[in-house]
Amino acid sequence: MLQANADIDNSEGLTERQKAVLDAALRLLVEEGDHLTMTAVARRASCSKETLYKWFGDRDGLLTATVQWQASKVRVAPVDGRGLDLASLTASLERFASDWLSVISSDTSIALNRVAVGHAGSGKDNLGAVVLENGRFALAKRLKPVLEAGRQAGFLDFPDAETAFRTFFGLVARDVQIRLLLGDRLELTDATIGGDAARATQQFLALHGAKTGPQGPLEPDDFRSSRPEI
Repeated sequence: MLQANADIDNSEGLTERQKAVLDAALRLLVEEGDHLTMTAVARRASCSKETLYKWFGDRDGLLTATVQWQASKVRVAPVDGRGLDLASLTASLERFASDWLSVISSDTSIALNRVAVGHAGSGKDNLGAVVLENGRFALAKRLKPVLEAGRQAGFLDFPDAETAFRTFFGLVARDVQIRLLLGDRLELTDATIGGDAARATQQFLALHGAKTGPQGPLEPDDFRSSRPEI
């Protein structure tokens, strides 16, 4: 079953005021893209530059915190492999997929990733590395324990967690992120995202679901979510 404790994310130590500042930085990224400055963020957030430097260090520190704040919206519910059941595992994977699709399709994430891609290899700053480390790589570190718990409980079968994560990530993302970055106006409603998340989870379980679980042979219907169809 799912553990009772809350999700672990990078926003735990932030005050409400700091979160508001990071939201202001994200809005500026949407509006101005590459021209984000500490002065502009301070003005938008109605705080001093000295406060920004105290909280985040420098512009790179602010960008890192901004990426972490955005990535923290993708929730990964910790699981206990000893008491894990298939329904809880499926629900955890669907929740991750749904949150991730919601985050990457937001205007703020699209703007942030466009800036990061534009800076990659340019020598301007290390925003690309920041986005990778605190986005994709951080999410992998958070989801892999869930995948490992599923394997230990006998519901999943894969050679290594990184390969399994990349498979799941690819099934969730498909071509959505690149199309959004290139300006395609995809209609990603809550219902569409929920359906896509459930579909990706079922495809992943079809690929990596164990043939035999703790209680004996598993049938295809065992891997279906208990959620109503969207």
